[in-house]
Amino acid sequence: MKYEIEKNDLYYVLTPKEEKIDSVLAPTLKADLITYEVEGAKNIIIDLKNVKFMDSSGLSALLVGNRTFREKNCSFVICNINSHIQKVLQISKLDTVLDILPSCQEAIDSIQLDEIEKGMN
Repeated sequence: MKYEIEKNDLYYVLTPKEEKIDSVLAPTLKADLITYEVEGAKNIIIDLKNVKFMDSSGLSALLVGNRTFREKNCSFVICNINSHIQKVLQISKLDTVLDILPSCQEAIDSIQLDEIEKGMN
């Protein structure tokens, strides 16, 4: 799977360059998310601006990433989803489980606020 990736100390922004995340590509996404966690990524933003279609395998990959990062008290945020993916998330009720924000900048701001709150506690 091809990505554009921005890494910094606070978060990684992972932007798939694929139009579909399906049973062919989802296993790679799962493995890559686990690799980034092992690599030391504190928080992950998945920018789906290029993704037009996602099936249940893609949703499963997102759930693996969410669980992996949440277990470490880190953020896992999805942004820039289209109406098709939004409907799939709503039908599966995953819109209530996953952090979904409209834009990448809002996801970055959310992570920065979370990190400030963690520092205050």
